[in-house]
Amino acid sequence: MENWDLTSVGLVLIGCSITVAGTIIAALILGISIRIAPYLLVATALLIVMSAILVIYGEQKSNVG
Repeated sequence: MENWDLTSVGLVLIGCSITVAGTIIAALILGISIRIAPYLLVATALLIVMSAILVIYGEQKSNVG
């Protein structure tokens, strides 16, 4: 198995966060009442942003040396 670097971890986090956000939005569209949905969506949005920063940082670090 390949070694995990910052880019790989960031990509996995982005994928999981988008999946969770999509599931929450789908549940809301279907009419399921989730009281903490806004907080969960904000948390996933923050996780997506942090993961994107991690991917960018990991790519720059791997290109330097």
